[in-house]
Amino acid sequence: MADFEFDARVIYWRGPSPYFYAPVPPEHVGDLRRASRLVTYGWGMIPVEAVIGGVTFTTSLFPKDGGYLLPIKDAVRTKVGITADDAIRIGLSIKPRR
Repeated sequence: MADFEFDARVIYWRGPSPYFYAPVPPEHVGDLRRASRLVTYGWGMIPVEAVIGGVTFTTSLFPKDGGYLLPIKDAVRTKVGITADDAIRIGLSIKPRR
């Protein structure tokens, strides 16, 4: 499936479960929406493999306010040493669940 590479600024969401996210730039949203029709497993979630700072991990993009957010796992964030408002480079591949 599609591969993407982009820069993003890390955001922190306090919510009931605090988490860090990277918003996917708008120029990739159309491609992701088209792909989601084939790979989503519910609620528009898109399974992906992401690479940040040389660390590869699996997660799922989720739709938010017309775009998508990439959740950044604590283990990845700690290993790479990133926090809220950091600018990061992300590699992203859609990985359909089997």
